[in-house]
Amino acid sequence: MEQKNKAERSPAARNDGRGKVTSYDVASLAGVSQSAVSRCFKPGASISAKIRGKVEKAARQLGYQPNAIARGLISGRSNIVAVIINNLTNLIYPEVLSELNQKFAQHGQHVLLFTLSRESDVDRVLDQVWQYQVDGIVAAAQFTDAQLAACEARCTPLVFYNRIYPNHSVASVCCDHEEGERLLVEGLLRSGRESFAVVSGPADSAVSTARTHGAINALKSAGIPYRQIEGDYSYECAKGIVNSLLAKDSRKINAIVCANDVMAIGCIDQLVHVHGMRVPEDISVVGFDGVSAASWENYNLTTIVQPVSRMVDAAVQMLIERIESFDLPVEKRIFSGKMRFGASASLR
Repeated sequence: MEQKNKAERSPAARNDGRGKVTSYDVASLAGVSQSAVSRCFKPGASISAKIRGKVEKAARQLGYQPNAIARGLISGRSNIVAVIINNLTNLIYPEVLSELNQKFAQHGQHVLLFTLSRESDVDRVLDQVWQYQVDGIVAAAQFTDAQLAACEARCTPLVFYNRIYPNHSVASVCCDHEEGERLLVEGLLRSGRESFAVVSGPADSAVSTARTHGAINALKSAGIPYRQIEGDYSYECAKGIVNSLLAKDSRKINAIVCANDVMAIGCIDQLVHVHGMRVPEDISVVGFDGVSAASWENYNLTTIVQPVSRMVDAAVQMLIERIESFDLPVEKRIFSGKMRFGASASLR
């Protein structure tokens, strides 16, 4: 009878689906303190292997799951970071998001994704971000002075990804876009290309602006004629641009410099499959980013490969440090991309 009464009073019996299992229930069954249970489920917390084993065994037996919201109320943090990104077609961003999610998870932070129709649409998204009381923001979008000030006023750490603000005190991680485009153009010039089309991204894209400047400055320095056409980073847009470039009244173009790989791939498909041209014999095409599709046999794209893993590592570390200490000095890190010598342009 005594054994039966003890069983009825045990945590497992008390919480057999009729109520939520708490950390106190786990602590009671494991024979440890409640703080030991909390440490066991806190990433990076110090706890012995013996106690961890006891706690995990009790948690499995009871079906216990830690309450992230409750932990946030106690710590004063949401354990959520906002990632703001443009939803225009860009195959590099799924790779970036996957890396961000994995690396933030190692620090006990969860990623909440906010997408923009255009980079100039940040205000609408920020209104949503504030509602979640996020611990920090990684932004792959352009902010105005007022938007930067709003983050500062809320003491919300902010790190920009693939954008640099030379005239503002704000943390950022960026690929050297201008250097990459310069290297591509110089390689095309050495290979004998003499008439260029520069296909940029949207006018409000800071990344496109930097890349386009790099290409145009290199062409101007060499005294080479070029046409600049604004695209939207998309595959379909690039196909339409090729039709325009190859119109009868258009001067002959023998090199196309695209602001991203997706547009370069669109250009290649249209040139080869619609206009019957040979790439690179008749016309060279280069991109920028180093997306997975760039290495596919049908494209084998010449491009600048961004060091995504290293850039994400830096962005995550910088944001975590600023969540812990908001007043850290501003840090700006610039990474060089790596040239991928593909078959879409025979660079020298």
